[in-house]
Amino acid sequence: MMHHPSRSLIQRVAPIFAARIRHNSRLLSSASSSVLAKDPQSSSANESVHLSDNCVRRMKELQASEAKEKMLRLSIEAGGCSGFQYNFELEEKPNDDDRIFERDGVKLVVDTISLGFVKGATVDYVEELIRSGFQVAENPSAVGGCSCKSSFMVK
Repeated sequence: MMHHPSRSLIQRVAPIFAARIRHNSRLLSSASSSVLAKDPQSSSANESVHLSDNCVRRMKELQASEAKEKMLRLSIEAGGCSGFQYNFELEEKPNDDDRIFERDGVKLVVDTISLGFVKGATVDYVEELIRSGFQVAENPSAVGGCSCKSSFMVK
């Protein structure tokens, strides 16, 4: 006889996800405020996120195959092998708290909290034997990270 749980799977895992989101939010908020506090008078060049030639080229290729213009979103999440990880997505429109960085018609959007972790960074597109994808090539806010270049530690 098969036992049917009285609560659905969603009801059972929702509290776990909610707790994880609150934990990640606290980590991001505290680390972001410490990153922002370290350099309150940074120059405008360090306030922006830069797009490499390869990043712009790849985004134009992706946009050519899309019906609507897409933007590249860079966000930071707690986790990864080094503490924080970069997350890239394609989106059609920015959110209210986004900063938009543009080069040659290609737009990169970064939310306010994530921006504290990537000010002055360069987003690149890399093609390697085992993988290809967008990555943060240079990040002045990071010290070290893993060899996959998808996670980092904050200074």
